[in-house]
Amino acid sequence: MIQRKDYLQELCRWRDRQVIKVIKGIRRCGKSTLFSLFIDKLREEGVSSEQIIWINLEDLAYEELLDYRKLYVYVKEKLQPGRKTYIFLDEVQNCQDFERAVDSLFIQPDTDVYITGSNAFMLSGELATLLSGRYVTITMQPLSFAEYYSATAQKNSGEAFQEYMRFGAFPYVTQLNRNEESVRTYLEGIYNTILVKDVAMREKINDLTMLESVVRTLASNIGSPVSIKKIADTLVSSGRKISANTVERFVRALTDSFIFYKVDRYDVKGRQYLKTLGKYYIADTGLRRILTAESTADLGHLLENIVYLELKRRNMRVNIGKVAEYEVDFVAENGEEVTYYQVSASVLDEKTKERELRVLQKIKDNHPKILLTLDVVGANANYDGIRQYNLIDWLLAARTP
Repeated sequence: MIQRKDYLQELCRWRDRQVIKVIKGIRRCGKSTLFSLFIDKLREEGVSSEQIIWINLEDLAYEELLDYRKLYVYVKEKLQPGRKTYIFLDEVQNCQDFERAVDSLFIQPDTDVYITGSNAFMLSGELATLLSGRYVTITMQPLSFAEYYSATAQKNSGEAFQEYMRFGAFPYVTQLNRNEESVRTYLEGIYNTILVKDVAMREKINDLTMLESVVRTLASNIGSPVSIKKIADTLVSSGRKISANTVERFVRALTDSFIFYKVDRYDVKGRQYLKTLGKYYIADTGLRRILTAESTADLGHLLENIVYLELKRRNMRVNIGKVAEYEVDFVAENGEEVTYYQVSASVLDEKTKERELRVLQKIKDNHPKILLTLDVVGANANYDGIRQYNLIDWLLAARTP
C-alpha cells in the first residue's frame, strides 16, 4: 500500500475538530486507501474497532443504505455513547440527499465525520447551504512523481519520469509491472466508469459519442487556449449537431468529475482575472495518452500539465499569467506568496532560452521567478534573479523553491 503521507498528515491535522472532512478527487486516485491508512493510524493509537464505522456506498452489501434515512439509522445505532465514533462514508454521492444524513450524524455528540466523493457536484447546492462553514475539503490527486518514484523503487529518475508521463499516476498502475496492455486496459476502465457514472448518468447525457468527442478535443488541446464556441463549431462542421451551451454543459460536467481542470488567465500588472480564453489540463497524462494520438511535439504541454498538477498538490492557487503581449505559464499563489513559472522541455538553444526568459523579465515585482526544464546542463543557473531548475529534481523536492 502506497503511503500518501501529505494527505494523511492533512487528515490527522483535522482529526477530532468539529468540521466534516470532505475528500474529493477523481476515481481511483486513492481516497479509499487514504481512509484505510488513517483508520490504521487510529487503531495504532488505541481507537477500538467499535469506534470506527466505514461504509463504501459503491459496495452492493450496503445497497439498502443508498436511502439517506436508512443510512442515518444504521450509523446512529452503531454510535458509542461516551466515546468518540469515527464515521467514514466512501463515495457518498451515490446516496441521494446524503447531506441530510451527514448533517444529522455530524450534530450527534462525540462524532467525527469523514466523507469522500468523485464529483464536485456533491459540494454544490443544498450541501453547501446545509453544511456552510461546517466542512473542509481536501482535494486528492493521483500520485505525485515523488510518490510514483518511491513506489516503483527505480534507480534512474529520468527513466522513471518517462514512464510516469507515459503510464500516468493512478496508484494501481505501479502494480502492473509496466505492462503496456495491462495499463491501457486499466486506464480505459477508469475512463469509461468516469464517463458513464460521473458524467453521463449524473448530467443525464444520452449522446455518449458526442460527449467523447468533446473529451478528446479537450485532451488534444491541453495547455492551449480553448474556446467553447470553437469546439461547437468544429463538431458542427464535421456534421454533428451541438450548441455552444451543450458543449459548455459537457465541459462543466467533465471538470466536476475531476478528469479536467480549468485554469483562468490573470493580468499580472492589472491584478485582475480575464474573461478571455482559459486553458484545460487533464488529471492524468496516462489517460491523455489513451485518448489522443501520441506526439513528441506535445512534450512541452505534457510537462506543463505535470507542473500544474504538482503546484495544485502543493496547495497553490494557479492561474495563467498575462504580461502585456506575453504569457507566463503559471502564476502560483499561496496566501501572500506568489511565484511565477515558465516551463520548457529544453532551453539549450539560445533563442529558446531568450524567449522563455523574456516573459519572466517583463515582470517587475520581486516575487520568485522560476524556469523549469528537463536540461541537466544549466540547472541551478541564475539569470538576474530568474532561477532555472531541472524539472525532475524540482518534482522530487519536498517544497516549492
